[in-house]
Amino acid sequence: MGTSIPRAHVVLAAVYCIVLVWSVVQPHDYFTWMLEVFPAVIGMIVLIATRNRFTFTTFAYTFIVLHCCILFVGGHYTYALVPLFDWVKEVFHQSRNNYDKVGHFAQGLVPAIITRELFIRLQVVQRKGWIAFLTVCVCLSISACYEFIEWFVAVVSGESADSFLGTQGYVWDTQSDMLYALLGALTTVLLLARIHDRYIERFTK
Repeated sequence: MGTSIPRAHVVLAAVYCIVLVWSVVQPHDYFTWMLEVFPAVIGMIVLIATRNRFTFTTFAYTFIVLHCCILFVGGHYTYALVPLFDWVKEVFHQSRNNYDKVGHFAQGLVPAIITRELFIRLQVVQRKGWIAFLTVCVCLSISACYEFIEWFVAVVSGESADSFLGTQGYVWDTQSDMLYALLGALTTVLLLARIHDRYIERFTK
């Protein structure tokens, strides 16, 4: 693929760094910030380390950085206290701040993009129907694993994990989190697949 880095990737890297630096300045609390931001930092390290062996399309990188920014905002404010969604809560008379559902929707949408790109370009799966089905299965597995991590953190750290969990007293929070991840994955395979395929075709020519 060559050693040059496309300008779009440089811009995305700059956006990632700027929002990360913003998020670490006086967050609600640093324990929550670390828990929320850690996956985005580790993920970016993995992408950089493996870039020469496998470079994703700009389409995929754009959504990856968008997902990271969602995590950075959630880490800075905590998911239950994001100001914009406090405003939404008041205007639409909602019972809770629902920014965490944006995060879980992205938790399905973005891994679905990553998964289907790996499936297609590495020829892991040949049939389109199976690509869509298995992509959704992978994303639901990721969502379930994340809920396991939240449960483990809650058990280990007790009350200090409340901001990380972000349940806000909602008894069905775990199930609804996984539902939003499912909706995100379905959005990718049903609505974004064609444009994603065009990016893949151009990238592999």
